[in-house]
This record gives sequence, structure tokens and C-alpha cells, in this order.
Amino acid sequence: MLYPPLNQLTSKVSSKYLIATVAAKRARELYDKPETALLEHYHSVKTVGKALEEIAAGKITPIEPELNESEFETKD
Repeated sequence: MLYPPLNQLTSKVSSKYLIATVAAKRARELYDKPETALLEHYHSVKTVGKALEEIAAGKITPIEPELNESEFETKD
């Protein structure tokens, strides 16, 4: 059984791709600087699992840029 469950993660972050990207980035940060841990207790031993637990707990949230219509090119 995976922890945290995917449905718990997708309730916090809308895109599975974004979950994977944020978790990978945070896992690298946890690997390089373990003192930056945001939870007192983790179920997982691996940094990716720890990052996913932080996302599920709401400690890590991605910043999604606001898109303006002017940022898109239209092809006529």
C-alpha cells in the first residue's frame, strides 16, 4: 500500500505531473539538507516518500502561475 494515497495527494494538487515535479524537487532538497524537514515523524524512509508526505500534509504547495490571455499566441 502506498502512503500517502494518490487521492489524498490529488486533493491538494490538481495535476499528477505537478505532484511528481514538486516531490522530486523537494526530495532533492531533503537529501541535500535533511534539517529542512517539515514534519516531526515520517512513515517513509526515502526522501521522495517524505516529500509526498509533506505535500499530503499541506506543508508543501506548488505555486501555480496565473495565466493571462496575452501570454498566449494565437494562430490565425
